[in-house]
Amino acid sequence: MIYLFYGTDVEKARAKAFEWVAKARAKEPNLAYARLAREEITEAALEEASLSGGLFVKRLLVLLDDPFPSTRIESDEEDAAEEVATGDVIIDKLDMLAASDNAIIILAPKLSAAKAKKLVAKAKITYEFNESARPFLPAGRQGFNTNLVNAIAARSRQMLWLEINRALRAGDAPEMLHGLLHWKARDLMDLPAGRQERAGAWSPSESRKLSLALIALIQDSRRKGMDLSESLERFALSI
Repeated sequence: MIYLFYGTDVEKARAKAFEWVAKARAKEPNLAYARLAREEITEAALEEASLSGGLFVKRLLVLLDDPFPSTRIESDEEDAAEEVATGDVIIDKLDMLAASDNAIIILAPKLSAAKAKKLVAKAKITYEFNESARPFLPAGRQGFNTNLVNAIAARSRQMLWLEINRALRAGDAPEMLHGLLHWKARDLMDLPAGRQERAGAWSPSESRKLSLALIALIQDSRRKGMDLSESLERFALSI
């Protein structure tokens, strides 16, 4: 079954999606959870997300984080082709995802109207968040942490380390913080060349390396059983 979070308000859509995930995990402790970034979404990964289950884990909760590429003014041809394929595989597997007993969360802010229509038709529940209204989110459960985003955009390792620790102490899940950092890395990649030059902190090639480094971090955390909170702190000091 598909739960769709989308709309023009990126901050609110992300905050509400991760808030929904946190509540679902608290309500059903045996629910296995996985977050897949755009680079990790393949046909095989979607099939596993839809069909997996077992004796000790009856259901999965899978978050597909920002699976559809935004439109870029300039883009490497190979990267662009890979990202289009990522978006296409979601559309191709919609029937399978919708029929699954597992909870498939699709977090897709700024989704195009054509794709939104297809996803809404297959989703069990849709949550649309647009920029006209944004309610206050209490401290410690921001979902979208502006200071964290600004710290990585400015390439300030000291500020980023500090904001990660503040968020963790406030009770924010490390998976949510990682998702937000990776979203910002992709956002930096999606900036037109002129705006990237004015921003100054990250060049186009560096922002791509940043995105890949964050993907490697979450994969190492899963495969090696590393503590994600500690990995995020080490990452912050490495930028």
